[in-house]
Amino acid sequence: MTSQTALDPAALVASLPLETKVRLLTGATAFTLAPEESIGLGEVRLSDGPTGVRGLKFSGGRTVALFPNATLLASAWSEESTTEVGRLLAEEALAQQIHVVLGPTINLHRSVLGGRLFEAYSEDPLLTGRLAAAYVRGLQDLGVGACLKHLVANESETERNTMNSVVDPATLRELYLLPFEIAVDESDPWSVMAAYNDVNGVPATEHHHVVNEVLKGEWGYTGLVMSDWFATRTAAPAAAGGLDLVMPGPDGPWGDALVAAVRSGELDESVVDDHLRRLLVLAARVGALGDLRDYPDDLPAPDSAVRREQLTRLAAAGMTVLTNADDTLPLARGTRVALVGRHALETIDMGGGSATVNPPYQVSVAEGLTALLGDAVDVVDGVEVRTRPVPARPGFVVDPDTGRPGLHLTLLAADGTVLDERHDAPSTVMVGFDDDFPQAVARVRFRARVAGEGALEVGAIGVGRWQVTAGGTELAWTLATSGTGFAEEMLAPPTRTDQVHVGSDAVVDATVVLRSSTRSVTVGDADPGTDAGAAAEPLAGVGLFGLVARPAPEAEDDVITRAAAAAAQADVAVVVVGLTEEEETESVDKSTIALPGAQDALVRAVAAAARRTVVVVNAATPVLMPWLDDVDAVLWAGLPGQEGGHAVAAALLGDQEPTGRLVTTFPAADGAAPAWSVTPVDGDLEYTEGRFVGYRGHWADRAPAPAFWLGHGLGYATWEYADATLDTDGDAPAVTVTVTNTGARTSREVVQVYLEPASSDEPVRLVGWADATVDAGASARVTVTADARMWRRWDEAAGGWSRLADGGRLLVARGLGDVRATLALPTA
Repeated sequence: MTSQTALDPAALVASLPLETKVRLLTGATAFTLAPEESIGLGEVRLSDGPTGVRGLKFSGGRTVALFPNATLLASAWSEESTTEVGRLLAEEALAQQIHVVLGPTINLHRSVLGGRLFEAYSEDPLLTGRLAAAYVRGLQDLGVGACLKHLVANESETERNTMNSVVDPATLRELYLLPFEIAVDESDPWSVMAAYNDVNGVPATEHHHVVNEVLKGEWGYTGLVMSDWFATRTAAPAAAGGLDLVMPGPDGPWGDALVAAVRSGELDESVVDDHLRRLLVLAARVGALGDLRDYPDDLPAPDSAVRREQLTRLAAAGMTVLTNADDTLPLARGTRVALVGRHALETIDMGGGSATVNPPYQVSVAEGLTALLGDAVDVVDGVEVRTRPVPARPGFVVDPDTGRPGLHLTLLAADGTVLDERHDAPSTVMVGFDDDFPQAVARVRFRARVAGEGALEVGAIGVGRWQVTAGGTELAWTLATSGTGFAEEMLAPPTRTDQVHVGSDAVVDATVVLRSSTRSVTVGDADPGTDAGAAAEPLAGVGLFGLVARPAPEAEDDVITRAAAAAAQADVAVVVVGLTEEEETESVDKSTIALPGAQDALVRAVAAAARRTVVVVNAATPVLMPWLDDVDAVLWAGLPGQEGGHAVAAALLGDQEPTGRLVTTFPAADGAAPAWSVTPVDGDLEYTEGRFVGYRGHWADRAPAPAFWLGHGLGYATWEYADATLDTDGDAPAVTVTVTNTGARTSREVVQVYLEPASSDEPVRLVGWADATVDAGASARVTVTADARMWRRWDEAAGGWSRLADGGRLLVARGLGDVRATLALPTA
């Protein structure tokens, strides 16, 4: 890539008229920024992340690699691994000529009900910030920009476009801003995304204090601040509040309104100039200004052998052994396994919303374990795990014209013109958000041949008037949004199903007529200068549409009885349970952390029948485990990406040791956590727990003891700690301890150090960690250097940082539930 050091962004800005400057500060399309030939600015291309680089299409784009989700990657507690992930994602971006990946997500796991937690690393700000900085370094070392999101206090999805996060200054500084501060300081990310929500009554997209005073002022941030998609509500207030770029485009609240604000003197043109200068700095960094960068043509394909190895290894490394009685795990080859559960056959490898990608394949646990154990595995379906219907699965449906997996999709204009026609297509399509057709899509038609015969559940996904024909049965529905908020039609569209009886080779034919309007409702339709903002009215003619077709569900009692019978015949039963994208998704929060459906009853029945029972939890966030004492081992597997089944199998058999440590504290019951509700009251979501979030609140007895603490994870070895020593000569203490692997295999240990301050008004907090890989029977001296930032406290009265009082103690631990040594800190 040609160096851009000779370019002077400020001079380039000065050469442009105001109207051109303003035009460049709103996206050109859903995921691109406009070029400007007169200054050598090329198109800048953005893509959603961070579990894959989806590209310029929200739905139906090119095939790309699907990575393990953020909580699973973070559970390795490894900056080296996170840097590797950044590099691999950069390669995925370069293969598509993408300049900026919209990630990492570094909001905290405040409440475990948050639907989007699967995208974010942890409940702890230090762990989150350090891992984020490593990810950014890996991405940007290859010339692809990162985007920290979402600034700030954006920890839940309920009413996310209108809610106001009420956070006291100390909590805001010490917890929710801290990951952004660490990442800015240690990796200089090239962009940051402002969130949808208000923060203490001020929209995040126009928050002068957070963006101008803290981010760009106090931290000296040199990069660009963009809005979340459709989040910008105003013209001059947002521009004055520090927002540099409005997304998406080409429409939005700036344009003529921002030009008028400058002409009238409401906003100084120098503010616009600074925004554009930052945009040009970003363009120069990613090779889109001046001599445009060249792109390599020899990068690994998403389904290549090298990607398969990388994604399997990264997923398995983050998996966490929660319990393991009598060394039930790893399983020995030759073991007869009853593999039970819907998640075993339909493993959930990614969450919902903007983090979804189109992978080349997704390996189920059934496929992965059978590949290693062959006929020793008896696979048995489990109970239903969803309340919403899912799109037809390619294979169960085939294109009636080609006979290949997928379906025949046709997009039509109002006059009947065929705008697009695809064979072997996925069962869902996004319409209207990022289309480039000459006319608007007015109708979508799906045609698919179904495998098998008999009772069939058939239905539709998406807003509009539906007509469905299946096996001679005609159905008609009108589906509408529930009115819960902006973008519901894209991220959580309405659904409807019925049961019909079909003969062999039946064809399902479904057509939806889209809701039409003369305009699309966006935040930009709000009056500039008002807070009318992120409209709750649905977007006209925009949404996710899909076909549902699958065998009618079986009675739960019959399913459970069959699973228990299979378990009784095996040496060990492996039950795979978990959540789906219904619970772990953008736009929707959970109301409980209980497993959906009758999964708990399934586990209990299998455990009662089996000689030994292993439970694999296929979920990114905590779930309740009322059967915990009834089973022999529990493996938390996260959302493991396209190689998920291979990674789970490798972990179960010990081919790759699951040495993960939890990044979120698991509550023992619904409500048994320091922060719980994610539902605003009169628009406000008050962070009343303050700084005592997650493990901090449990340790201070502000919530009942958890089921599992942050940092917990057993791996496949046992460990002794000895001779812990303290060095206080540096800016922050360093702890050195001897760890001895008393297990039978080489293993990796993660030594964690927590500070318990002298004052009970100050929460316990993670201050550092380090890992070591040690052979069986061997020992290693491990040094953990604490982070000096964790000795700060925000003094609201003084409006600045002060140092914690001397004293307190350091806890050397394998997670806060397993403290191995305590070291007193000196007092003055």
